[in-house]
Amino acid sequence: MSHQSETVHVDLADRSYDIRIGEGLLDQIGAHCGEVTGTAKRVLIVSDDNVTDHYLERTTQSLEAAGFRVAACVLPAGEGTKSVEFLAKLWEAAVEARLDRKSVMVALGGGVIGDLTGFAAASYLRGVAFMQVPTSLLAMVDSAVGGKTGMNLPQGKNLVGAFHQPSRVLVDLEVLRTLPPRERNAGMAEVIKYGVIWDAEMFAFIEQNVSDIHKLDAESMRYLVKRSCEIKAEVVRRDEREGGVRAILNFGHTLGHAIENVCGYGEWLHGEAIAAGMVYAARLSETLHGFDPAETRRLIELFLAFELPVSWEGLDWNAVFTAMTADKKAENALPRFVLATEIGKAGLPEEVSEAQLKSVFEN
Repeated sequence: MSHQSETVHVDLADRSYDIRIGEGLLDQIGAHCGEVTGTAKRVLIVSDDNVTDHYLERTTQSLEAAGFRVAACVLPAGEGTKSVEFLAKLWEAAVEARLDRKSVMVALGGGVIGDLTGFAAASYLRGVAFMQVPTSLLAMVDSAVGGKTGMNLPQGKNLVGAFHQPSRVLVDLEVLRTLPPRERNAGMAEVIKYGVIWDAEMFAFIEQNVSDIHKLDAESMRYLVKRSCEIKAEVVRRDEREGGVRAILNFGHTLGHAIENVCGYGEWLHGEAIAAGMVYAARLSETLHGFDPAETRRLIELFLAFELPVSWEGLDWNAVFTAMTADKKAENALPRFVLATEIGKAGLPEEVSEAQLKSVFEN
């Protein structure tokens, strides 16, 4: 069956790849895998126990029909899987599947599976190819694109990782129908972020189409996912390894990651923590860059429309500040913040004094 798909190209010289976006693409994964792997015939699908019930069989069938020998490694769902323990399980599964340097890993899942599979692929045999097949909105618009892979240590998120670009990203929008509403809303936080840091028109589109987005209207979702991928692709093209402009993608993430850390991973979904972090970054931007409080209000209204948190009551400042200074983006033990001047424009990370941080946090 033929489905139209759209392509966003990530231009990184010899590490370039395509993001394909459309409906029904899971059934074409065998053909896509064949295009990117050449002669390879062994595939390891990595997934979690939430996703496999829905999509493992379809994915396996498509790959087998294209002549691949398929093995699967199914890990527990949740942020706790991004750990040394499960990375080791994944390496062992790769050995058992007899993957060689021409083989490919397929990350079938959300951001956790994509990050861990990417890191396993970067490190196994010093690097094998992998494909991202994101099944959550968050992964489709953010973590599956750009080649950042990694895992967590008890002390913080993504403290171990590597840059390893996928060979292709396959986004099947139909899988959003099986995603729980809370997870879909959390994914919208990253979509809204692109509007704030890069594209005021896209921000306005989201404001005007909230009910269509809740209904997963095909045209709206295709536009939002494609536009998000285009923005991320452009940022990554300019700065693959986060030496400069790529850091603007961290808008809302300094406090967001600290909230996740302090509350224990999984208590807040990533997108929920990032939403609260963006409200905080907007308030800091008001204080330091004259960001219009009316724009902060627009941001808050939009988060509320997607049932996302806009405050951080009950969080202890000292614990949060400690977590922020342990963040890998901190310098000289001071957290660094991406701040906005208006919706659609953000600047590079900057140090903010502890006194200013605390006063905005407590107000």
